Amino acid sequence: MRSYSNHEKYSGIYAYEIGPDHIKVLFRDGALYKYTYASAGRSNIEAMKQLAISGAGLNRYINTHVKRNYVKL
Repeated sequence: MRSYSNHEKYSGIYAYEIGPDHIKVLFRDGALYKYTYASAGRSNIEAMKQLAISGAGLNRYINTHVKRNYVKL
């Protein structure tokens, strides 16, 4: 996993891992979620990947666009 840069300073996201068709997100409370093309849609996953790399906006995007569309691990 890569540390989330967290340029916004108040994100609940701690780290992420990008795969070809998914992204795993580790939150500061220890919760780990996997979002996939099948669960959240390709366009959402690709947007989340870019936000994760940039270090800003991922938590807000998840709360606004994908919410509970994750795969249980």
